[in-house]
Amino acid sequence: MAEPERPRTDKSPWNWLLLIPIVVPLLTVLYNHDEPRLAGFPMFYWLQFAFILLGVGTTTLVYQMTKRSKR
Repeated sequence: MAEPERPRTDKSPWNWLLLIPIVVPLLTVLYNHDEPRLAGFPMFYWLQFAFILLGVGTTTLVYQMTKRSKR
């Protein structure tokens, strides 16, 4: 017989960091430029890749910090 699951608690303050990759791409003033170009691509395109890396990095950080606190 399986053990009953404990209720989930997602009350870690680290979870607030997950707002960063949501809010930063919404700030159009960051990428509303044509220059500088990187390998011929305007700023808008390569900054989208930077936003992806920001999201992956933030998610990884939050995961690692909340995983450690549950020990």
